[in-house]
Amino acid sequence: MNAPSNSFRGSILGAVLVAASFAAPAADWPGWRGISRDGHARDPLPSSFAGVDRPVWKRSVGHGYSSPVVSGGRLVYLDDAGGRETVHCLEATTGRELWTNAFAELFTDEFEPGPRCTPLVADGRVFVQSCYGEFACLDLKDGTRRWGFHFKDFGATWVKDRSGGPGAASRRGHSGAPWVDGNRVVVQVGSTNGASLVAFDTATGRLLWKSQNDLTCYSSLVTATLGGRRQAVAVTCEGFLGVDLQDGSPLWRLPFRTGANRNVLTPIVDGDTVTFASHTTGLRRLRIEPAGPTNRPVEAWFNRDLKINLATPVQVAGHLYGMGASRDFVCVEASTGKVLWKQPGFDQYASTIASGGRLLVLNDAGEAILLEADPAKYSELGRFQACGKTFSHPALADGLLITRDPKEIAAWALGPSAR
Repeated sequence: MNAPSNSFRGSILGAVLVAASFAAPAADWPGWRGISRDGHARDPLPSSFAGVDRPVWKRSVGHGYSSPVVSGGRLVYLDDAGGRETVHCLEATTGRELWTNAFAELFTDEFEPGPRCTPLVADGRVFVQSCYGEFACLDLKDGTRRWGFHFKDFGATWVKDRSGGPGAASRRGHSGAPWVDGNRVVVQVGSTNGASLVAFDTATGRLLWKSQNDLTCYSSLVTATLGGRRQAVAVTCEGFLGVDLQDGSPLWRLPFRTGANRNVLTPIVDGDTVTFASHTTGLRRLRIEPAGPTNRPVEAWFNRDLKINLATPVQVAGHLYGMGASRDFVCVEASTGKVLWKQPGFDQYASTIASGGRLLVLNDAGEAILLEADPAKYSELGRFQACGKTFSHPALADGLLITRDPKEIAAWALGPSAR
């Protein structure tokens, strides 16, 4: 493994922000799509990429689609080092490796070997999940295993025929990231034995509840207060649903099926609404209303032409920005689902981070693109080559943009405190 280069000492903000019901430093990017699972960074984005010409550091990594995360000055990522799915912890400012833990059996297919689920850091713990369903809670300080379980413990099964079968994740790897809300971590196990969603005590691993019989796809769950009830919201192979966060009891459900049961996008929460897209049904927004002891989903709008495949949009000031359905980048009016503009020239995937009225887009060619979040037009402010071909979401924390491809992980200084 290559040694880090061009090391420097960056400052860490001391403010504390309560987000998604667990505390994290304001500049952190502790999990999939950031501190609140909405693609918004607490770090500001620059007005240009002037002076961003080489990484602060970079180092070799193994394969895997899993995205990097940053918490408390520590960077965590997963790869296939040594023929195992392995978690690595680095010093974020220098790239110096602090510890590793080869926690699970390696998954591979014709696309790429290695882990596909983004780790989650909360309250000094690292939650990691393998493609085959090994789940572990590790100590952020030294990587020591605190507790864990395997999806098969709850009756989840693996489908060997990858060309078809009932559940996408049980054929191609469990990719949907867990989420912490208060003292519980909710995991998409995908068992049809009443354990589609399972909640555990974050400190002890004690089972708190299990719920539903849905198989899982690739989508990551969110937690939110919708229709007056705190709930976990998930997209499964069978549809869109919400369960009570306290006991897992069902609150609402919208049944639908997609080709190959392959839902990917993360739900986008806005007030009492949730927005989601699939590659076969299109982009839709639901309003979750009170209905006695439960909730009911009411369709706010449904754009059947926006069959977004892989990349979740971000919402900024009432508008959704992200990959469209035709290898383009789009702006959608969030209240109506109307497409305001389309920009061609994109390929299969692009991650989008929002901050302060600007967007940072990392396309699958590895180009970092800086945009104004402008509903009137596509307004590009700059771009640079940040990595090789990638399908991994970057992290933005403490002035550093962290990117990874199948060969390298790198840190780029975007903020003055990181230079």
